[in-house]
Amino acid sequence: LFSRVVYGARISLKVGGMAVGFSLVIGLLLGLISGYFGSWIDSLIMRGMDVMMSLPYVLLAILIATVLGPSLENAILAIGIVRIPRFARLARASTLSVKEQQYIEASRSVGASSFRIIRKDILPNIMGPIIVYSTLSLGDAILGAAVLSFLGLGAQPPIPEWGSMLNEAQKYITIAPYLSIFPGIAIFLTVLGFNLFGDGLRDILDPKSRQ
Repeated sequence: LFSRVVYGARISLKVGGMAVGFSLVIGLLLGLISGYFGSWIDSLIMRGMDVMMSLPYVLLAILIATVLGPSLENAILAIGIVRIPRFARLARASTLSVKEQQYIEASRSVGASSFRIIRKDILPNIMGPIIVYSTLSLGDAILGAAVLSFLGLGAQPPIPEWGSMLNEAQKYITIAPYLSIFPGIAIFLTVLGFNLFGDGLRDILDPKSRQ
């Protein structure tokens, strides 16, 4: 059990990292396009994000995982898809506040293209909150993947994923409760660790939040 819990950490961290990485790339791209160009492009993208956010996070992930089929890869994709709107809205809000700065106007005045302005001037200046939110999202992604695996929609036995281990341990809960306790503790400590790390990172990147 100890070796499975330890090995399961590799799987859970992989799931969290890949899911957050997927949602970060897609959400950041959509948010940059929406915030910079505005107009009907902004309305179209944000209405799509609103539709996705109108559904409960876990319910949408379960729906996607059910449609795609039970597997670890599909669980990663499902968790990544449901987190895209949050990254998109954060990137859009940050882009809207940055694009009115004078250095953006200076870049436009010398004939810089929109692609160059986004890549060189806007993107580096909005990465602070994006990095913090990405760190905080790792814990949520790991927890979401554990929920899908617990429901039988994520990692399948004998893969030692923590949620899958909790699912397998249900039938032994009265005679061997430790089979559930230790994977549960691993999930709790990992999610707590990422949340605390994200809070600390936010204080470093945004000292005003401590005041």
